[in-house]
Amino acid sequence: MILTEVNFFSEALGMRATMGVILPQRTLKDAQSGAAQKYRTLYLLHGHSDDHTAWQRWTSIERYVEGLNLAVVMPSVHLSFYTDMAHGGKYWQFISEEVPAVARDMFPLSSERADNYVAGLSMGGYGALKLALTHPERFAAAASLSGVANLPEVFTERDDPENALWLEGMRNIFGADLGKVAGSQHDLFTLAAQVAGGPVRPKLYQCCGTEDFLYQNNLSFRDYARTLPLDLTYEEGPGEHNWAYWDVMIQKVLAWLPK
Repeated sequence: MILTEVNFFSEALGMRATMGVILPQRTLKDAQSGAAQKYRTLYLLHGHSDDHTAWQRWTSIERYVEGLNLAVVMPSVHLSFYTDMAHGGKYWQFISEEVPAVARDMFPLSSERADNYVAGLSMGGYGALKLALTHPERFAAAASLSGVANLPEVFTERDDPENALWLEGMRNIFGADLGKVAGSQHDLFTLAAQVAGGPVRPKLYQCCGTEDFLYQNNLSFRDYARTLPLDLTYEEGPGEHNWAYWDVMIQKVLAWLPK
C-alpha cells in the first residue's frame, strides 16, 4: 500500500486544504504490462474535532484495505458538518465537488458510480449519508458509523444553556434558525425520501453502539428508512462513541462494500 498526504489550494475554501490518500501498490508485473487501472475509491470521513489523520492514527485502516484493490481518500473539513457554512467555508462544495476532482486528477481513481463509496463516523457518518443521498448517481454505497443521523433531533435535545456554545457553532454552520434544518437539504430524512422516490438508490449501511449517546438518534433514522424502499443494512451491539468500536466496525463496512 502507498500512503501519502496531499496539500492543495482549495478554491471552495479559499485556503490550503489537506487530505490523506491510501493507494494499492502496483506490482512490477502490473508496471511491465503497461495496463492502466483506475481504482475503486472509498471516501472516508472524520468526526467532530478530528481531521484527515484520525482514521490512520486510531485504526489500522491501511492494513484493513490491503488486498482489496481499493483507494481510500480522507479529507479534512474541520468542524463544518460537511456543509457550506452560513459563516465560514463552503465545505459542501469542497467535499462533494472539489475533493473528488482533485483526487482523480492526481491519482488513477475511477469515476464510475459502481466504484465509488463513502463512509464516516459521527459527524462524518452524517456527511457520508448526506453525500450519497444527495448524489445517488455518484455513489453506489454509503456507511454511517455512530453517525448524527437525525440532526434536527440533536438540536432539540441540546437546546439548553449548557450547550449554548455548541449551538452557536451550529448556527454558524446552518444559519440562525436551526428549526429550518428539518425538511431542508441538510435533513437526512428529507434526502432519504427523495432518493426513495428516484430511479437510483445507493446501498446504505448504518451501525451504532447500544451505549452510544447517539443510539436513539440512530434508531429514529433506521426506523424511518425502513418505511422506504431503501437497501439499508443496520447493525448494533455493545459499544460506545469511541475508536474501540469504530476500529471493529470499519472492518465490517469494508467487508460489506460492493465488490
